[in-house]
Amino acid sequence: MNHIAQSWKALLVTAAITLPTLAFAADPAMMKDGMMVDHKGMTLYTFDKDSGGKSMCNDECAKNWPPMMAPADAKAEGKWTVIKRDDGHMQYAYDGKPLYTFVKDTKPGDMTGDKMKDVWHVVHESQK
Repeated sequence: MNHIAQSWKALLVTAAITLPTLAFAADPAMMKDGMMVDHKGMTLYTFDKDSGGKSMCNDECAKNWPPMMAPADAKAEGKWTVIKRDDGHMQYAYDGKPLYTFVKDTKPGDMTGDKMKDVWHVVHESQK
């Protein structure tokens, strides 16, 4: 094996070891204008019917309230956790509460789902 091939192989091994730890280096969401938003600026919500770190919003509900999906290899860190949904996919949760966006929020900063049916709530800074 020549020197270039060995260097390339060493670089790939280093990346394979380092990248999984970097995947959760930044929080999956942030606070903006007093509310939690995803990295696209879309408002995040919790659902009162969720309990025990389990999402109760599936099927038709999840079409209207898209879960904040997590990569399969995401790890818990601080108040951030990852839960397994009924469909087997992973979803981010904050302080034990699964997080969602709302399909009727069309642009960053919209929060049309807040207090919807008295069970959907924007995650506010005071909850962080």
